[in-house]
Amino acid sequence: MTVQLAGAARVVPPSYDLPKSVRGGSLAVAAAALVLYPLVFSDPTLTTVGVFAMIYLMSVTGWNIFSGYSGYIALGHAVFFGIGQYATAMLASHWSVPPGWPTFALLPLAAVLAGLAAIPIGWVLLRVRKHTFIVVTIALMFIFQLFAYNLNGWTGGSQGLQMQQPTWSGDFFNLPFYYVGLVVSAVALATSWWVRRSKFGLGLLAIRDDEDRARSLGIRATRTKLVAFVISALFVGAAGALYAPFVGQVYPQFAFDPSFDLALAVMAFTGGLGTLVGPSLGALVIASLQQYFLLQFGGANVFLIAYGLLFILILRLLPGGVVPALTAQWQRWVVRRERIRDGLNVASPSDAKRDPEASAQEPISKP
Repeated sequence: MTVQLAGAARVVPPSYDLPKSVRGGSLAVAAAALVLYPLVFSDPTLTTVGVFAMIYLMSVTGWNIFSGYSGYIALGHAVFFGIGQYATAMLASHWSVPPGWPTFALLPLAAVLAGLAAIPIGWVLLRVRKHTFIVVTIALMFIFQLFAYNLNGWTGGSQGLQMQQPTWSGDFFNLPFYYVGLVVSAVALATSWWVRRSKFGLGLLAIRDDEDRARSLGIRATRTKLVAFVISALFVGAAGALYAPFVGQVYPQFAFDPSFDLALAVMAFTGGLGTLVGPSLGALVIASLQQYFLLQFGGANVFLIAYGLLFILILRLLPGGVVPALTAQWQRWVVRRERIRDGLNVASPSDAKRDPEASAQEPISKP
């Protein structure tokens, strides 16, 4: 489509964004589905799956705020997940907090403790980059696991810590945990949205693209990364604080579990690392499938097979993730529609203002 401007014709590039009505409608439908899920599917088995999905949703959203936006792939966030669990269990025991609703009041405090722990940890770890950073985060997770085994006076060692569980009925038991997790997940998503579109978030994205150049442009990379690291730790710690009273026990091998970090990475990569919606989609789908397989078959082996096959297929067929692939497909359709309408030339996607969520994807090839 062309317009006359000062005697010359110029091509007006089409919009490659989804219509606001589609985005708003999709958000409303997703929110309504999550709110109504435990009411429609009231079976305790399905609501248990929902609780674990919320725990992973807030965890992967927090993880993505740091790893997705900065490009630093952290495989040690189980440290903050474990800190959240142990903080909740120890505070509930020390203060004699009764089980049930009063226990949820410990969640913000446990999240803050995880965030405070992230300050010295991040100050040390963020001095290295790339593969060294990944290896160091893994080593840190095992160090904390060993601490949990050996600090018997605080953590109970291999015996772990037990938490009293609420005396709610079986049909109601999962609902408070689900809705508390949903509220915290909404806060995490809102924070991720704000970070993505803020000046602070632009600094993180610049670090992801080229950290040395970002520093040369005046971005205080170390401080920016540390703040994102602490924010991510807050939400992962909150997830651990919700997990502990739900299962009623805290053990070192499950509090500081390497498979937890692997799960977060797979969920984020599957949905679309560094996007807002992608990690959330990956968490809801993969965490639900994981728990369903565990509850149905009683062991992790069957799910691990499906888990590995899914990860291989996603990396092979959709290396950017599901959401970026769908975004690219939408852009191709817009290009095709404009060419058919004009019958002549049409602006390429690179000429239009593209959605930040698709900025990391490859240019769209011409049909």
